[in-house]
Amino acid sequence: MTTIAPVEQSPEKEVTQIEDHADFRLFGLAAFLVADGMTFAGFFAAYLTFKAVNPLLPDAIYELELPLPTLNTVLLLVSSATFHRAGQALRKDNAMLCQRWLLITAGLGLAFLASQMVEYFTLPFGLTDNLYASTFYALTGFHGLHVTLGALMILIVWWQSRSPGGRITSKNQFPLEAAELYWHFVDGIWVILFIILYLL
Repeated sequence: MTTIAPVEQSPEKEVTQIEDHADFRLFGLAAFLVADGMTFAGFFAAYLTFKAVNPLLPDAIYELELPLPTLNTVLLLVSSATFHRAGQALRKDNAMLCQRWLLITAGLGLAFLASQMVEYFTLPFGLTDNLYASTFYALTGFHGLHVTLGALMILIVWWQSRSPGGRITSKNQFPLEAAELYWHFVDGIWVILFIILYLL
């Protein structure tokens, strides 16, 4: 009776089988953004509740100027478009054009932060003046922190997408796609914030 010896797998095949698993990175990022969005939703709910339950006294009602916030809205909306162009350039293996669009996007984000600082210095109220002022600074400051982190992420992606030697290429687009999704999220939050704080 003949016996068949078991076929031994080479170490290379075993490594390949171990590494062959589903990629849940995008799901993890989406879960993080949902959780982050719930934090912003809590801020929005608190602001609207304070405004409805605790109306401000006549001398504590402030008219917020619209030019700077409107400029900030335009800056972030344009930055979403430039980030999208960077992704298109990367998919076409044009690393130099991708980096150019990324730098423009980061510049728009930094311009947003500078404009927000100018607004802070020209507001007619301070952080601790009343409940409205505290909520305003908490909301806009928390969003500004997200813009700061997003700008840093863009600069990191810009550096890693250099050619040659960069880790981010048309075959490894996830870091850029993750940063882009985060940036679009931050832009969307600002639009909601702009409507609630400045237009309602």
